[in-house]
Amino acid sequence: MENAHRSKAEHVAQQLLDRIIAARLKPGSSFATEAELLTQFNVSRPTLRESLQLLESQGVLERRPGPGGGIIVREPSIDLLAHGLSVFLRLHEVPFGTVLKSREVIEPALAFEAAISGSKAEFAELEASITRMGALDVQADQDAFLEENRVFHSIIARASGNKVLEVFWNTISVLAHGEHHGIRYSVGNQAHVVAAHQRILDACRRRDGEAAAAEMGSHVGALENLVRSRYQHLLKHPTRVFERPGRLIA
Repeated sequence: MENAHRSKAEHVAQQLLDRIIAARLKPGSSFATEAELLTQFNVSRPTLRESLQLLESQGVLERRPGPGGGIIVREPSIDLLAHGLSVFLRLHEVPFGTVLKSREVIEPALAFEAAISGSKAEFAELEASITRMGALDVQADQDAFLEENRVFHSIIARASGNKVLEVFWNTISVLAHGEHHGIRYSVGNQAHVVAAHQRILDACRRRDGEAAAAEMGSHVGALENLVRSRYQHLLKHPTRVFERPGRLIA
């Protein structure tokens, strides 16, 4: 009987999702009231609430109490995907080194596509990121350095024009950032990163996809080399689990 109830709740959740997609509702839009949905779907209140909870857990809806509240459409976040993936990887005892290897596959492909498809405006954004990174005091502000590094790589992912790979990169990058494992970067590391970013940008501006991919491959491979030389124990360490939104919990 419990399985039948769950099946009905999942069926209603799918119908609600289909309705949101068909109506092209934007994040922040009001969807409906619970009373309206009860009438439209002719289900019990517990079944409807279970359906709404399923969509909430997927980041699709949010229920807000009180005046002006109701059922609000949301946009699933990368943190939500990263959390689910990190749980899967941890339960399957996938080591951190394997996560790093995945970046070495995804990021060169993104750089190749960015060189072919990226706009001049996106290349200007990359140049500005390089300039900001070069001006940072990495020893005094590791967080600013790491954030600027993420900015550069996220622009490359966006410039690729491949939304699927961009989402993969954003998800993996949350898990592959070494700072969550205690990795720190020196002034020498900063200089190498700035130079690598510049070489990637230069290749993109030449519209040389192969060169951009090769430069990116060398660049992301350097992180694994850093781990091997200074933090070798981390390579076999289980992938950490991240709590939404992106907080390390285990």
